[in-house]
Amino acid sequence: MSTSGFSQIRLDRMHNVMAGHVKRGDMPGSFPDQPARRVHVDAMGTMAIDGRDPMRRDTIFRIASLTKPVVAVAALVLVEECKLRLDEPVDRLLPELADRKVLKRIDGPLDDTVPANRPITLRDLLTFWMGFASSWWRRAHIRIGAGLL
Repeated sequence: MSTSGFSQIRLDRMHNVMAGHVKRGDMPGSFPDQPARRVHVDAMGTMAIDGRDPMRRDTIFRIASLTKPVVAVAALVLVEECKLRLDEPVDRLLPELADRKVLKRIDGPLDDTVPANRPITLRDLLTFWMGFASSWWRRAHIRIGAGLL
C-alpha cells in the first residue's frame, strides 16, 4: 500500500490498461497525484488522437454532460444509505422546484398554466421526467413531463 492510500499494484495495473488504450489509438490520452486529496494522476499519450501535443497533468478536459451520471450515482448511494428516498419530493432540498406550474395543455400558450398535480421527486430528476420544457421542445412536438400534468 502506498503512502497515499492506494495500492501500487493496482495503480500499475490501471496504468497499463490505460496505456494500452492510448497505444491502440482508442483514446488520445488520459490522466487518472495529488496525495493530499487521495487522487492519482498519471498522464500519458497526446491530447488528441493522432495529435502531437502531449497529455499533461494539468490538461483541461471538456466533460460535457458527464456530471449527470456522477450525480446520479451519488444520489443513489444516498438512497442506499436511507438518507434520500426515490419517491420523496425534492422541495426541501431544492426549494426553487417547489410549487411549480405546468402547461394546462401541451399545445397551449406558455402562459396558460396550472399548479402541478404533485411535487417533483428524486426519481423524476434521475429519469429526466421532471416536467421541464422549452418552447423549442414544443415546436419539435416532444412531450416532456406529462406525468406531472
